[in-house]
Amino acid sequence: MSSKLQTPIDYLKGVGPNRADLLRSELGIHTYQDLINVFPNRYLDRTKYYKINQLQRNSAEVQIVGKITGFKEIAQKRGKRLVATFQDDTGRMELVWFRGQKWIKESFKPNVPYVIFGKVNWFNGVFSMPHPEFELLKVHEKKISTTMQAVYPSTEKLSNKGITNKVMNTIMQNLFLETNGRFSETLSNNILTELKLLSKSDALFNVHFPKNNELLARAQYRLKFEELFYIQLQLILKNLIHKSKIKGVPFTQVGTLFNSFYKDHLPFELTGAQKRVLKEIRNDLGSNAQMNRLLQGDVGSGKTIVAFMSMLMALDNGFQACLMAPTEILSVQHYQGLSELANKLNISIKLLTGSSNTSQRKDIHKSLENGDLQILIGTHALLEDKVKFKNLGLAIIDEQHRFGVAQRSKLWKKGPASTLPNETEVNIIPPHILVMTATPIPRTLAMSVYGDLDISVIDELPPGRQAIKTVHRYDSNRLKVLRFMRDEIEKGRQIYMVYPLIQESEHMDYKDLMDGYESVVREFPQPKYQISIVHGKMKPADKEFEMQRFVKGETQIMVATTVIEVGVNVPNASVMIIESAERFGLSQLHQLRGRVGRGAEQSYCILMTSHKMSQDSKTRIETMTKTSDGFEIAEVDLQLRGPGDIMGTQQSGVLNLKIANILLDKDILQNARFYAKRLLSNDPSLVQPEHKVILDAYREISKYKNIWNYIS
Repeated sequence: MSSKLQTPIDYLKGVGPNRADLLRSELGIHTYQDLINVFPNRYLDRTKYYKINQLQRNSAEVQIVGKITGFKEIAQKRGKRLVATFQDDTGRMELVWFRGQKWIKESFKPNVPYVIFGKVNWFNGVFSMPHPEFELLKVHEKKISTTMQAVYPSTEKLSNKGITNKVMNTIMQNLFLETNGRFSETLSNNILTELKLLSKSDALFNVHFPKNNELLARAQYRLKFEELFYIQLQLILKNLIHKSKIKGVPFTQVGTLFNSFYKDHLPFELTGAQKRVLKEIRNDLGSNAQMNRLLQGDVGSGKTIVAFMSMLMALDNGFQACLMAPTEILSVQHYQGLSELANKLNISIKLLTGSSNTSQRKDIHKSLENGDLQILIGTHALLEDKVKFKNLGLAIIDEQHRFGVAQRSKLWKKGPASTLPNETEVNIIPPHILVMTATPIPRTLAMSVYGDLDISVIDELPPGRQAIKTVHRYDSNRLKVLRFMRDEIEKGRQIYMVYPLIQESEHMDYKDLMDGYESVVREFPQPKYQISIVHGKMKPADKEFEMQRFVKGETQIMVATTVIEVGVNVPNASVMIIESAERFGLSQLHQLRGRVGRGAEQSYCILMTSHKMSQDSKTRIETMTKTSDGFEIAEVDLQLRGPGDIMGTQQSGVLNLKIANILLDKDILQNARFYAKRLLSNDPSLVQPEHKVILDAYREISKYKNIWNYIS
């Protein structure tokens, strides 16, 4: 059956070359297989026939059986409208057409039973139905499905060219007639039995021509499960193949550096979550496979110390380590934090960014190649061809969604070379990869988009950290907020004031920022108060100068755009005021809030908004004041924005799913992942006879569709 499904759509009865071109360009339908996988958006319940005296004034879509008893044409401002009297044994109503009158008059036979379907209007004491769908009752009764009718995705161009929903339904019927409605099974008997799933053929039939609601629900479940199951199968297989084929550098010992740091220099007791994550990383590094792990942890949860201790494992085994961050500010901050720790152990560590001068670069290139330089921190500058390591064993990528796939693969190629015995070819052993993010990724998305990575989560904050108090204030409460700022400054604290930055209206944002800055200067005059300002139009050196003034405590207030979203670490800053908070996304608000609460003092986040807010903005503000759990926030964010936006643009994880929806079908996704994992742990090569059907389907899917087509 699968070969027939690869037949070009042109050959299906009712399609032909012109329609085929339209279906290809508008809906991406090239073959029978593509058509069968165009699933309805919604369904019209055609199970009930209304009588005219049962109609309600609610503009619902209904179907009625009756006869046309006469036509009349009525003049109007432009042209004429055609009105037909339609009646059944309980009453009469009107059918109205504003175009196509001649064709309509010729099509209808008077006093013969028709089924009409459409939206009902009430006007001047009479029910009317504009442009109804209609067909002879005797034809209607012979159709495959006279029950719930599928409504397919469409475009303006398709409608204009006459490919209506009725045409789509007919084409779909022709496909089922031509294939006898028989489709190859893609799931094993034990999965079908265990989950009580419909067969593939029954599921496809009932999703396109459902007999009733219950069968429709079962058909949808079966097809969603199958789609998610094969995505998970592909991701988990990729991970297994990765572990068996892609050898990593085995770090066999936990040595002096790691142990002495742990015993003598650890700045604070590790949390249980940090210990658990370190153990997971140690197990990976000790195996012969390349580590490919995602480390998730909220702002301030202590990812950096875990990263540093992982680097020590590489150094103890005679390898170098690097950490790559998306912005200069962030890489400088990592460098400053890690230098303090590295210096205690006499480890050589350097920083490489776009601002590094030529002599610094030369020095770094040389000491990297001869192995004197043990740890390199930097931005994209690490990816340049000139940057060559002697033996890079571990690469850490911070906020990895800000880097594209191609950029990450460049790091891979910087691993140590190994020439195997009897082989002339030099193999590059990829470094172990640890990817870190403070942007919590909802579990559903993590399972789908990062399903091939092993995932570690730091889900508790270090001891002594107090939860940040978050409040919402309207612009009309500004005087109280200013009073509160003065009180905090009296206590010796510092304050951030952040203004939105939305690229399209940079000019307007700049004006908002400058207006805000001027009003803050009026309220907090010099010399008693000092204020820093940082925005995207400043030169990097000026930005850095202003940042440093704030870090050193020389200024009490930092007025900034979102450039401070990641990076700046000022334990003495205890208040974050976010202006026009309704213009920020949830993850941005959460990241900004994480800039405070880094010291032992109580910290505050104040969300300032106008009274005019959209429903989504209200939900975002309520979520922020209600919870500080990054994963809970990420789930709400996912519901508001959809999967596409969450992953950022470089590798936006828009899952191009045909029928499943990872927001609404979380349970099915978890179930699918469980069954895929269980299957591969029992039969990793899918060689057992009962799994032949899955292996065949997997090969078929891989032939026509790679996992990366799903993750566009």
